[in-house]
Amino acid sequence: MPPFVYWITKYDPADRDERGHYTGAEDAVSDHGPVEEAYLAAIAAFAEAAGIDRLEIREPEIGGFVHLGLEPQVDGYGLTGLFPDGLAGFHDGALVPIGVGLELVRAMLRGNGAWCRLEAGGAFAVHVGWDQYLYIGSKLPCEPALARTRTLGLFPERVDASPYDFAPDDPAYVQRPADADFWARLQWTVSAHRAVFLEEVFAGNASRWHRLTRDNIETVRAQLAPRAQLAVWPDLLIPVDQAVAARPDEGLVEIVWEDEDGQITSTVVDETRFEAVTSQLAGARAAGVVSMYAGEDLPLFTAVLPDSDGVLRARWQTEPTPSDRDWAFLKSLRRGQVVTGTVTTIASFGVTFVDIGGFTAMINLPELSWRPFDHPSDVVSVGQEVMAAVLDVDMVWERVPLSLRAVQEDPWPQVAPKVGQVVMGTITKIVPFGVFVRIEDREDGFQGLVHASELNESSGGLVEVGDVLTVKIIDVDLAHWRIVLSHVQAGSAMEGQLCD
Repeated sequence: MPPFVYWITKYDPADRDERGHYTGAEDAVSDHGPVEEAYLAAIAAFAEAAGIDRLEIREPEIGGFVHLGLEPQVDGYGLTGLFPDGLAGFHDGALVPIGVGLELVRAMLRGNGAWCRLEAGGAFAVHVGWDQYLYIGSKLPCEPALARTRTLGLFPERVDASPYDFAPDDPAYVQRPADADFWARLQWTVSAHRAVFLEEVFAGNASRWHRLTRDNIETVRAQLAPRAQLAVWPDLLIPVDQAVAARPDEGLVEIVWEDEDGQITSTVVDETRFEAVTSQLAGARAAGVVSMYAGEDLPLFTAVLPDSDGVLRARWQTEPTPSDRDWAFLKSLRRGQVVTGTVTTIASFGVTFVDIGGFTAMINLPELSWRPFDHPSDVVSVGQEVMAAVLDVDMVWERVPLSLRAVQEDPWPQVAPKVGQVVMGTITKIVPFGVFVRIEDREDGFQGLVHASELNESSGGLVEVGDVLTVKIIDVDLAHWRIVLSHVQAGSAMEGQLCD
């Protein structure tokens, strides 16, 4: 809210008790006449004094299952004729001239079913309370507008802030933007699930549903209202009779149905309206029921559309799904970052899974250790706490590969200077093209290959696993982590030493 905030009412401050509660005879509804016009004239005076000719709609809402206005909600929510595109024009970020802004205030004063904040950056703001309280904020003191407001018979008071200032439900929660990563994730989800639903909420309870396929995602995307909240759902629709049978006996639910033309509609109802809505499903080809209670039925993931410049200015917040929470966590990770986690699973195919702050990351076999091993359980165990480096953060597949060896000293450079040395090692494996020999006296010691051509003819067909073999280190390939050994050259080198 701008620095100069005024509380403007039709209620005389003299008619308040010691606790500040109004005790006068003014009714808390619009008179649809002189007082209502006085409110609108006061707003116009403040806007003129502040040099404001357009207002931005923020957090628009329309009446749904719950209506807080003191007057009956009307058809069209008081928005009829205000927007060329109809209800879709009543979206977050829409710029309207002062005249349209005043008509929106009129609808809010009457409790017609539409509500929003009206703002002009940090320079001007208008907030309307359902009980005929009005808050105007301005970057300027607007003394002429204050005088005009008093002559209109209204009572302006300077206050610190508007009680209708926007405040996030969870200040720590960061809403997911519908950016390139989101659309790539959606493409993958549609491919995996064959078809999913996209729920587009553009004004509080005003929503549109879209059935997505791999072929229509971009078409649907181009039709979305600016700054809309998006929720990606699996296929919710089942035969109508099954959906009706699955309906709870009581509680708040959203019923979604698809007609014969493929049009998808939804409405929020409780048990008092179940029967009325059920009658509307007679001509539907499929329907679904979604619980409105927190944590019961959640979409796959959610997002909010950023503006055309990529900046997320909409302030909507939705209940985060597991995927949303994973996304928020992934946004905090960077390549090369060292994390601590607990080994949760060692899969049969060799991948090790690690819990890092509630997210499951994975370690592929080559990243477990610099040194050779037969099975991941030779390196780690379930329940063990490990430190690992983040190799990548895949926002689309929501995967984080880790590396244990990246936080360990690379021992391979210590092996390279040993080229030319003759050592004794244990045969660990026999293959058709040679044998592998461990050249270090430790269970996870480095192993090298003695090609069949480099085996001494006298021992070529007689060696067994566990035998000790004298070999010469003839090459260490650091790029591919390979050691080449020779039994033949080891014998030659030893003979040469004897001759010396």
